[in-house]
Amino acid sequence: MAMRLSSPEAPLVLSGAEIAESLDIDACLEAVELAFRLHGSDAATGPAVLELPGIGGGFHVKAGGLKLDRTYAAAKINANFPKNPAERGLPMIQGIVILFDAESGSPLALLDSAEITSKRTAAATALAARHLARPDASVAAILGCGRQSRDQLRFLCRVRPIRTVFAIDRERATAERFAAEMSAELGIAVTAAETAEGRAAAVWITCTPAAEPVLSRRDVAPGAFIAGVGADNPHKRELAGDLFERALVVVDTLSQCLAMGDLRHAVAEGWMRPEEVHAELGEVLAGRKPGRRESEIAIFDSTGMALQDVAAATVAYRSALAKGQGRRIALL
Repeated sequence: MAMRLSSPEAPLVLSGAEIAESLDIDACLEAVELAFRLHGSDAATGPAVLELPGIGGGFHVKAGGLKLDRTYAAAKINANFPKNPAERGLPMIQGIVILFDAESGSPLALLDSAEITSKRTAAATALAARHLARPDASVAAILGCGRQSRDQLRFLCRVRPIRTVFAIDRERATAERFAAEMSAELGIAVTAAETAEGRAAAVWITCTPAAEPVLSRRDVAPGAFIAGVGADNPHKRELAGDLFERALVVVDTLSQCLAMGDLRHAVAEGWMRPEEVHAELGEVLAGRKPGRRESEIAIFDSTGMALQDVAAATVAYRSALAKGQGRRIALL
């Protein structure tokens, strides 16, 4: 007698607006921290990465799995086309995250990837800042004032007492708009600045699509924390190699940063060797490696790990179920 198979529940579809409502900062921080801890304890599946070129941009696929209340897997396909806003009126980043039940293989949810990516990336920076930035850090500088930078600042303010921010962008109007919006939202002094030079910041965050360095050693005081967020493919670069010399370097995943992060360029130019990297972030969060040392520049090279996507997508999915958000679409 043939076994009768039950039909899987139709997956939940969540828009960016619904994810923004359901994925709050503290829940995202907690989930992404757990993902890094599991990775740092060798208790996660993956992550895996695939890059595909496009015309004037490209696609990347990231996948991984986490055992939480159940075992989840997720795959994210992101399109990154830097000229989209100016030339087509479209977002630079577009894509989708598919969340699966890793025991049955059934898709649970299809989620807008831009919102997931922005928040999980900001969560990783904040977690790194919690362990690598000075506890009294109150002045920050942000290079690149697009969508990602807003979440970066929101999450950073959860872990450090930020009171003053310099907003720097190649388009002055973009920096001024960011400064006005974030000052009003967070109740802190955010000021548009022309250049990084001379800014006495304890925290630096770069989130640009740059192919050449936008920050170098001459811009940064001893003891500062730097998060390089934008270099997520081999052709991008934000941090000059001299920043890495004698710095405390922490990466999200070493193999990935050697392939596509700012670390890749620093190693290629001889500023440091791979074995001089202090730790992966998961090792620091899991207590296997120590955090900052006072006098050093500390760098977090963030290329984006698939387990962050699994964690953030899972929180958004659970929250949406509890709130009755989203629409179900039958695929079978």
